Amino acid sequence: MEHQKEEQLEPVSPVGQYFNSSVLCIYIIGVLEFEVPIDDLQTYALLKDVFLPINPRFSSIMVQDKDGEKRWKQVDVNLTDHVNIPTFPEGKTAESYDKYFHDYLSSIAMEQLPQSRPLWDIHIINYLTSDASSTIIFKLHHALGDGYSLMGALLSCLQRADDPSLPLSFPSLKQSKQEPSSTKSFCRKFSWMCSSAFNTVSDFGWSVLKSSIISDDKTPIRFGDEGADYQPISISSMTFSIDHIRDIKSRLGVTINDVVTGIVFYGTRLYMQDMDSKSKTAHSTALVLLNTRNVEGYQSINDMLNTKATGPWGNRITFLHVPIPKLNETRTTNPLEFIWDTHNIIKRKKQSLGVVLTGTLLKIEGKLRGQEAVAKRIRGTLTKSSAVISNLAGPIQQMALANHPVKGLYFTLAGGPESLVISVMSYMGVLSVTLKTEKDFIDEHKLKLCMQSAFEIILQAAMEIPQETKP
Repeated sequence: MEHQKEEQLEPVSPVGQYFNSSVLCIYIIGVLEFEVPIDDLQTYALLKDVFLPINPRFSSIMVQDKDGEKRWKQVDVNLTDHVNIPTFPEGKTAESYDKYFHDYLSSIAMEQLPQSRPLWDIHIINYLTSDASSTIIFKLHHALGDGYSLMGALLSCLQRADDPSLPLSFPSLKQSKQEPSSTKSFCRKFSWMCSSAFNTVSDFGWSVLKSSIISDDKTPIRFGDEGADYQPISISSMTFSIDHIRDIKSRLGVTINDVVTGIVFYGTRLYMQDMDSKSKTAHSTALVLLNTRNVEGYQSINDMLNTKATGPWGNRITFLHVPIPKLNETRTTNPLEFIWDTHNIIKRKKQSLGVVLTGTLLKIEGKLRGQEAVAKRIRGTLTKSSAVISNLAGPIQQMALANHPVKGLYFTLAGGPESLVISVMSYMGVLSVTLKTEKDFIDEHKLKLCMQSAFEIILQAAMEIPQETKP
């Protein structure tokens, strides 16, 4: 039994309320793959002494006060309610356990967490699969915080495998410095201001229309407007070499994010073409989740959890509508166009305040019509789009949990009405791309093959460009 404690109640953020409403219930699923079997992990001690103290929300439930406002109320946590250790048949092969694990992961992602206790669970899978000797699954409600907050919390429970006394570090997120504004001519400044104004009006107007009126075409990755919340799902991941991603980046003169997004878009269009040739030119957009924190320079776990630098704990995210380039004759002949087109789209949208205005509109609507109304608008935005894309940067060094080395790390989102979620995370020189797909609608295996094919085709085409011509 979890008994309520008498203390000051922290209000639930508006986004937290959107993600835990009558129309939306979004979860973050994190998977840690270990090199060794889980043995003497001291799970309950780690949860009690390390995990729960990170943030009061891990020992809180969401309640409604006398004024109708939702707040976080701390309770006594019964850890046995939150720890799950499934039993699979003994004596099976790693390939057999792959299926057991895959089915279990997809099943728990669909389940609702009880609102009567803190909104998180962990699942310990101590069976050998093709990818790991053992696995831990973290399921956390998105109302607790965004992926950045929650990943920082989880990673703070781990240490560097080579030297626990040293902090984990991350790839630099700093962009190359732009030319100082003082050196720009008046014409260039004026041109940039006009471009920014035009892009802001265009992006904001398009965002409003996409959230309320205009839907993407029905395609092999988008079933329709009713949503797929209660349909069975499948979760799987694949990996790519970050060194190869960097090779493509350096030859094309773009960013790593441009390369990854371009490959994902190309692979998605290849899949759509294989399933229905007409859909290769269908109108499709991706909702790209963006973090609004000041995180350009974080390098360690302490930086991630430094609220003075990155803003308060919670959900500080917004979304960007990005059209998926169509698979026309030009892009079929030269698939590198997917990278350059993606680069130009993202660059243009950076010269826009559309995302800021969209966030402001949601805040105003929340105050006037309530959080449930905003949640319905967000749900409408999700159902009218074709895919959701999210990404996080993970540690450079190998991690360990209580001397158990972590071999792999990936995450996804679950509970939303979209048929396809693509999550990207880097760890130890490897980029994991995770697919959450609507089962019996999207052919997960074929989609993965198309993503792999897109990566190989783009890598081969990029390697034919002399590096010195594209510094």
